[in-house]
Amino acid sequence: DMKTDLNLLLECLKYQMDCPLSQKEALITIYSICQQNSEASEYFREIGGLMFINDLAKSSTHCIVKEAALFTLGIIIESNVYCQQTLCTSALFEDLILFLIKKDSGVNLKRMSVYVILVLVSNNKNGQTCVRDTGCISLLLQLFRTTLSTSEKNLSDENSDPCYQLWCSVCSALCACVNNPQNEDNQNICCSVFPHAKEWLESCTEPEIVRPICSFLGLTVANNSYVQKYFASIGGLDTLAKVLLELMHDSCLSHSSVKLAVVVAKTLDACIANNSAMGVVLAKYHTVSELLKLLSNETLSTEEKISIILTVGHCTEVCEENQCELLQNNGLPLMIQVLTESQDEELIKAATFVLQNCKQMTEQLSLKLYDNSLNVNNAEELDVQVRKRSLQDYWKKAKEILHRINSIEKQHDEERVQGETFVDESSVANSEALKSHEEKPVDPKKYTEGTQKVVCCPQLTSKLNNQVLAPSVTSAPQKNETVNTMDAASTRQTEQRNIPCSVTELQTDSVPQSHNINGKTACGKNGLHFLVTFFLPHLGLHSFCSEKTGRVKSSSAISSSHKMADLRCLGCTAGGLSLNSKTFTKMLQRCLHRCEHHRVILEAEERYRGELRRVAAGNNNRSAAHQSM
Repeated sequence: DMKTDLNLLLECLKYQMDCPLSQKEALITIYSICQQNSEASEYFREIGGLMFINDLAKSSTHCIVKEAALFTLGIIIESNVYCQQTLCTSALFEDLILFLIKKDSGVNLKRMSVYVILVLVSNNKNGQTCVRDTGCISLLLQLFRTTLSTSEKNLSDENSDPCYQLWCSVCSALCACVNNPQNEDNQNICCSVFPHAKEWLESCTEPEIVRPICSFLGLTVANNSYVQKYFASIGGLDTLAKVLLELMHDSCLSHSSVKLAVVVAKTLDACIANNSAMGVVLAKYHTVSELLKLLSNETLSTEEKISIILTVGHCTEVCEENQCELLQNNGLPLMIQVLTESQDEELIKAATFVLQNCKQMTEQLSLKLYDNSLNVNNAEELDVQVRKRSLQDYWKKAKEILHRINSIEKQHDEERVQGETFVDESSVANSEALKSHEEKPVDPKKYTEGTQKVVCCPQLTSKLNNQVLAPSVTSAPQKNETVNTMDAASTRQTEQRNIPCSVTELQTDSVPQSHNINGKTACGKNGLHFLVTFFLPHLGLHSFCSEKTGRVKSSSAISSSHKMADLRCLGCTAGGLSLNSKTFTKMLQRCLHRCEHHRVILEAEERYRGELRRVAAGNNNRSAAHQSM
């Protein structure tokens, strides 16, 4: 019976205080019964055996009894959570610290002490707090740095080397201090030994060293962006990438190198998972291509493949260089193959993650494959190539603007005959107006109102978010509504040249309300105002209108002959007619007595049309040259 055996063994411990060998044998029997037996461990705690062994470890003067007692405590704590909670006290951690710092403590006794620390903090937040508050974690970090020496370590006898076994136990205890549950405070403390861990990896790539260090690094940086940035700042990512590169060169000869490379890949993934932008560090070591080679190994398990694909996903999440490398090494077909052939849900999710990362960049990166194949390393040359592509986009937009302007004018071409009829009628009205002005002076106020009947015209709108320009014909405004006009279109600086670009639509206070004339809205003057402001940016729309109004007001003081010359300008007297930009221009071209501001408008429009024709011609030449390449 288990309970009877435990009672007898406890009595044996109590009555064999002078016989350390008998106590050691009794302790060995007790942990063999309680190992992985929660019920036996709980019963032993209830009869007082747990606390008796705890006291025995502190009070015994025999080293073999101390070691056996500590090992038995660790087995019982590991088997039963209630035993763990009972012994998880600051007093026990302080006793363990004493065992570790005493000079007469042997390596095996220190190893048993570290083992008890490990089981106390495993899956136990209170234990993680105690190990930090008592300073025990600092002692563990010191042992991590000093137990082994990179110059004296001989890995050929790691199984029989007590120092190596102690160092491995320290690594395991530190892993438990920072993980499950994650403890950011302990992670921040443990990162102080990262430089030492980096030195180990630089000097040795043996599995006996790389595995414990990678486990410690991976758990310490997990989900902690601060620690991840610190590790990258000391060159940790570079070191891991070099280790992976070296292992991949040996993987064709050694199966163990393949398995160890997977461990390093997992560690890399943990180091950039919360800071994917740091993945750019790995681009110069061609880490993505090495990971793809590793993924093609047929000996990998599904779990190992998932780890590798997730690492590729984080490397390519925001890094364009890694995305390009993925495309160049047939990474996308490989991911698609995983999606179609695998039945594992987690593996499919990992492959989908990689594909989603590269979806938006695939088209852009494929344009650069040819350039990258030429190994263009000069940053200035790369910048010039990028600017050329941007220039082509602007040429395309300019050509689209010209095409749409022509289509708008074609739509208004049907009104041309009607506009010319109105021009003929306006000449008759001008004659009558001349007679009336000879008999009665012109009221400047009324004349100003007549000349300020500004109406809406076809406008070019700009979607600033995607930089796609699209001209649109603004519908006729309702009565008493404010007309949206065009602000002065500034010449936009591109990376290579200045081209006519987007015009922003806004409302201005300087433009009066439009007037409905027979249900139709004229479209001529406002379009020409846009041309003036486009090619003459120093003449704002407001100042342009003000100048016009000022000249009109001053016209009352001019001699009768000058009045006759101004009034004969068809552009000034056609405010009430239904015109578009094309018919209005034709009318101005026929006018023999154009006033100064209508002459400026006509010249600006001619320059504008010439600029668009030049842009279209240049675009065709460049497109032909680009296609020939």
